Amino acid sequence: MYTIGIDLHKRESQLCIQTPEGTFVERRIATTRERFTAVLAPYAPARVLLEAATESEWVARHLEAAGHTVIVADPNFAPMYATRSRRVKTDKRDARTLCEACVRGTYQPTHRVSEAQRHVRAELTVRTTLVRTRTRCVSVIKAAVRREGLRVSAGTPEHTARKLALLPLSPATRDEVAPLLTLIATLNTQIAAADARLADLAADSVPATLLQSMPMIGPVTALGFVAALDDVTRFPSADHVAAYLGLVPSEHSSGDRQHRGHITKRGDTRTRWLLVEAAWRVMRSTQPTLAPLQRWAAAIIARRGRRVGIVALARRLATLLYTLWRTGTPYRGGTVRIRHAEVAS
Repeated sequence: MYTIGIDLHKRESQLCIQTPEGTFVERRIATTRERFTAVLAPYAPARVLLEAATESEWVARHLEAAGHTVIVADPNFAPMYATRSRRVKTDKRDARTLCEACVRGTYQPTHRVSEAQRHVRAELTVRTTLVRTRTRCVSVIKAAVRREGLRVSAGTPEHTARKLALLPLSPATRDEVAPLLTLIATLNTQIAAADARLADLAADSVPATLLQSMPMIGPVTALGFVAALDDVTRFPSADHVAAYLGLVPSEHSSGDRQHRGHITKRGDTRTRWLLVEAAWRVMRSTQPTLAPLQRWAAAIIARRGRRVGIVALARRLATLLYTLWRTGTPYRGGTVRIRHAEVAS
């Protein structure tokens, strides 16, 4: 069987093909379906290794449809690059390294997200982009208002236009911010439509519906968590989920020296800050079922400060949501265990 390493890029990709006799064939081709089909057809069926990247999923699916066996590997797995020089890096060397790693088996396959969850991730990305654009517009408006010695009162972005109308702004400033107000109105409509689509997706998702049984967890957070994990059974414990989402402390220890730093911030950024936002909502909530979590987080805040306590609560929420999903049990406040200690209301 032929072995192929592919160094993928947006426009052109580098191929390294090892024949059954041990010789190598190197090609550089356009990153298109037509070129992959034409160039790799004579080598089918082959074993193909490529790094996880933006283009990796459609390339992998296309090659699998052509009869190849495709492995999408974790690019952060250091042993995969054991034969590559650190001083000289080229696409040819990278493709040869991937080909050799495929032969030796020194790679770590990455999880390939299901089609359904890829759609959910795309919808979440669209909503995030809309919200961040609106936030930026509101920030520019507030800066313009402050230049006149005034302030926009705190509140939701949807009410920015109404609050501006109550301020004695100069005609010049109103003309400056008018395009932004028009854009915000459009963004409000689009964000509402995105929220409606996500609510429908959450209603059709059994795991997302289950996670929303916990107070302060809405459709967006539930869908983000489900989309990030995709398959809950691939995580053997809640600690693995916390580490996967980058919510565990970094560590640099050697000998008698032990040092723990900030959280690693690995994994899905959006899910991590959704959990942090949920943690803030939990701390502000008056629901009795959340009182044990609030007391637990308050004790950490008293020792380590508010930011550390909120991040710790976000990690705790991740472990709780994993437990709910893994066990199929709705949140009841007195039935979920956290690190062998039961959370009771």
